[in-house]
Amino acid sequence: MTLLRTQLGTTLRGHRLRQRRTLRDVSGAARVSLGYLSEVERGQKEASSELLASICDALDVELADLLAEVSLGLRSDDVRVRPLLPAPDASGVPAEEVPAEVLAGEQPVAEPALALVGAPARASGRPAGEVSLAA
Repeated sequence: MTLLRTQLGTTLRGHRLRQRRTLRDVSGAARVSLGYLSEVERGQKEASSELLASICDALDVELADLLAEVSLGLRSDDVRVRPLLPAPDASGVPAEEVPAEVLAGEQPVAEPALALVGAPARASGRPAGEVSLAA
């Protein structure tokens, strides 16, 4: 099982190397010490959200895109992905009646790294229009 900080560091280093930039160049642009950036890239240090945002700005990479790429890298360790529960269909069949083999992960399904999931107030108990983040 790959640690988040390891996958994050590997992904950041990949972006930097593809741009043919040095640690010194990116650390200066991100306003972080060269040693600390090196430790983040090697998965030895946890990066704060502020630090990640600064490094992403220096690399001209969207933070959301970086996190999606990291998520996909983590998922590659576990080929079988459990699908998100489907919403009730037009016939009104509730999600609780999804076949057991789907819930057990028997059918691998490609899904986005992050998905916005909105449900009507009557189905979820949340106010209408509220959106939650599911990974």
